[in-house]
Amino acid sequence: MTVIETAKVTSKGQVTIPNRIRRLLYVSVGTSLAFGLSKEGVVLLPCKVTVESPYTAVEWAKIERLASAKGKVYKSAKRAKKHIEAL
Repeated sequence: MTVIETAKVTSKGQVTIPNRIRRLLYVSVGTSLAFGLSKEGVVLLPCKVTVESPYTAVEWAKIERLASAKGKVYKSAKRAKKHIEAL
């Protein structure tokens, strides 16, 4: 079934998804949407966004250790930079 609806783009690049389309896609407040391009046009799909940490469990443990440790004083910026690079 082809459903055609129209909407205008605002000056901020926003578009209101017509109610009929929202109902067909089960889109409601807070729903995340994925946009894609195909030969036929724009593809709009509801999707789930999950949070994924950029760090492994080992890296988080190291970060937590560093954050909880008392600060170290360096005699020069060069020594501080060398220490940071070694982490």
